[in-house]
Amino acid sequence: MHSKSYITVRYAETDQMGIVHHSVYPVWYEIGRTDFVKMFDITYSEMEKLGIMLPVLNLNCHFGKPAFYEDRLIVRTWCIHMSAARMEFSYSVKRVLDNGAEEELGYGTTEHAVVDAKTFRPCNIKKRLPELYEKLNGNIKAF
Repeated sequence: MHSKSYITVRYAETDQMGIVHHSVYPVWYEIGRTDFVKMFDITYSEMEKLGIMLPVLNLNCHFGKPAFYEDRLIVRTWCIHMSAARMEFSYSVKRVLDNGAEEELGYGTTEHAVVDAKTFRPCNIKKRLPELYEKLNGNIKAF
């Protein structure tokens, strides 16, 4: 299972060359990750209220083709690894063409720690939020 997030490239996301700046991709990944978590009937802010945060440990981006102002994009997000204290997500960024076809622009991954919202020390999501853990873990995409 994966989420689909639609984005229209804004002017502020482009650089002097007229293409999307590389720093925007992690923001789009966050949009995808947020939408992915919502599929399991919880929001990021609700997780935080329940005492769980997911800070980024690692970020990888591969840029194949540029995106341009007003391009319509789709960001697909999968959870590809989960343990009690870590999660890893994979992302695909594609341009949606006028005929509905999709052209891959890039892809990436983020790795997250599962930490206590107050202490920022690692914690066990399997124990803290067992239902969410089971839902997420049951939807891991193997590559």
